[in-house]
Amino acid sequence: MTGPVDSVRPSWETPRSARRLLLASTLTHVLPSISRVAGAMGLRIGTAPGLLDVVDDEGGRRIDRLLQRLARELTSAETQAVRVTTDPPADGVALATRLLTAPTLAVELARRGITVEMGLLTGAELWPVYQPIMSLTSGGMVGHEALLRGRVDGREVGGGDLFFLAERGGWLDRLDRLAREAAISHAAGWLGGADLYVNSDPAAVHRPSVCLASTERAVHEAGIDPRQLVFEVVASHAVTDREHLLSVLEHHRSLGWRVALDDVGVGWSGLALVSVVRPDVVKLSKALVARLHEPGPNAIARALTELTHLHGGTVVAEGVESELMADRARAVGADLGQGWLFGHPVRPEPESEPELVLV
Repeated sequence: MTGPVDSVRPSWETPRSARRLLLASTLTHVLPSISRVAGAMGLRIGTAPGLLDVVDDEGGRRIDRLLQRLARELTSAETQAVRVTTDPPADGVALATRLLTAPTLAVELARRGITVEMGLLTGAELWPVYQPIMSLTSGGMVGHEALLRGRVDGREVGGGDLFFLAERGGWLDRLDRLAREAAISHAAGWLGGADLYVNSDPAAVHRPSVCLASTERAVHEAGIDPRQLVFEVVASHAVTDREHLLSVLEHHRSLGWRVALDDVGVGWSGLALVSVVRPDVVKLSKALVARLHEPGPNAIARALTELTHLHGGTVVAEGVESELMADRARAVGADLGQGWLFGHPVRPEPESEPELVLV
């Protein structure tokens, strides 16, 4: 044991200063508003239906100031409704391609660090931590869930905040991949035969065979048996686009990975979701486990457990913080438990740490 997991400083490829902006929007009032601000700053303006062309003839400093003003003066909904491309190419085909992939103004502002949130993310150090998952019958350790952590301005922040910031900046897919592969690579030296639970957002996986190729390589290079991998999808994400979710999970299973439906809570819709997805693992949410003493949540937990077992799956009770909560989880049929009763998320100390490079 030589020390804790090394932190990572990803490169987010923040945009450079621009001399020209081409903005598009279907909202009729937004582009005239931007045009008035840009004109008052002495920028050269060109207009067409649904388009605004803004040119800085003095090198781009005024474009920077324009973007800073727009971040203050437009609402978040307005910045989401505007597409922007910087220094657009003159070639028609190249310009059309650029316009098709143009980010929203909200994303452009975030990537430039103009919003406070993205300025924090671009300076963050990131690393995985691992929380044990225990058998509720034998009491033995059977797995670990990997969670992302970061340090921003000397303060540790959780994965939820990091992913929120990444989504604001249009970098959800990159951070999701970083977190997946860091979790796998840094577990290689100490995981042994235990299962590794890895969180993933299906919205970050556009085409499974392409987007998960580097994750598949990371599993192979780490020497981890694919059957030890359990990829978690939050239930609320599953509801958003069920067909896409099913295609992603089908690819997971084709590689030998198992899938888990995470944070399944109070509400009978969870039963329908479990019936459709048929996950290998169902994780009962902290909120549901905390209310197992109530008749309604208890009945829902029992129904979820019975349905999961009927499909041959395993049930994990999350947020188990006391022996009483563990007893209640056992009583509704949960197989495994996770929570502070069994251990906090920690940074492991393997003998050697692989170098992580984000490309």
